[in-house]
Amino acid sequence: MSQPAARNRLSVPDYLAGEDGADIRHEYIDGQLYAMTGASDRHGLITGNILAALRPLIRGTPCQLFANDMKVRLSISQQDIFHYPDLLLSCDPTDRETYYRSRPCLLVEVLSDSTARIDSREKPFAYQTIPSLKEYLLVSQATRLVQIYRRRQDWARESCTQGSITLDCLAYDLPLEVIYEDVPLT
Repeated sequence: MSQPAARNRLSVPDYLAGEDGADIRHEYIDGQLYAMTGASDRHGLITGNILAALRPLIRGTPCQLFANDMKVRLSISQQDIFHYPDLLLSCDPTDRETYYRSRPCLLVEVLSDSTARIDSREKPFAYQTIPSLKEYLLVSQATRLVQIYRRRQDWARESCTQGSITLDCLAYDLPLEVIYEDVPLT
């Protein structure tokens, strides 16, 4: 019974080659592909706001910040996994594969109805296996709410609805005002 499934599995090199220039992006879990959905205007604004706030902080450092198109690679129980976080920050100068990073210190997901379950239930457990990761942020696009998982707090979830979020990875306080600038909330 496992023979047909093994034949349908896509290898990591084939997956990476197929994603290069593809019209539709796919996450990869142990040889299986999962198509990604499109993003709303609020999603794009939030991602852009965070990118714009963090980008000046990393100039002249070994850090690299990516929005939407850089994959994070994980290996859990001998399974290769690739996710596309909305924002990925890696400050390890040896973490420089062309199509993915393996040692990020910050990952951010902007929640949508179609991704909220996976982003808030499955990914926190997967991402905490990354030794370099300091924090994982889940940003609501419906209301002013950011949930934070931090290594230094044993991955206990915090919620923030006002003020700023301290990003350990950059020793920076990111104001919610900046995250939600020009974002129409319901």
